[in-house]
Amino acid sequence: MPQPATTIQVHASCVEIAGAGIILRGPSGSGKSDLALRLIDHGARLVGDDRIDLESEDGALIARSPPTIAGKIEVRGIGILSLPSVGRTRLRMAVDLVERSAIERLPEPRHCSYLGIELPLLAVAPFESSAPAKLRAAATALARGRYPDGQASA
Repeated sequence: MPQPATTIQVHASCVEIAGAGIILRGPSGSGKSDLALRLIDHGARLVGDDRIDLESEDGALIARSPPTIAGKIEVRGIGILSLPSVGRTRLRMAVDLVERSAIERLPEPRHCSYLGIELPLLAVAPFESSAPAKLRAAATALARGRYPDGQASA
């Protein structure tokens, strides 16, 4: 019988805020790198840009950058820049980058799953000026043992 995958690669960017790994998901041009750069400018740490390796480890998801692009981020209009980065982080939340009109005012809690591990899933309009503050607030809630929707985390 085949063993389930323990590592996958996803098209996303990832930062760490307050010890919580946050994966930013969306198609090319949706603002993943731009939002990651703005978060880094306010204290987040780069995990990886464009492609992220996810690994199941003791019931948690660990995110890391593929070695060939570690410490690099694409800054549209400037090029590829080198930034300090962390080698790995425990993934605590996923964020879908969407148009502002697609965001509900008071959404029901949503989740996504990688390698059989469930994560809280938020939708954020990446180019809103408040997007970095919203994600910092959500990461702070996670650090306090709360999901961004206010419910206690497992």
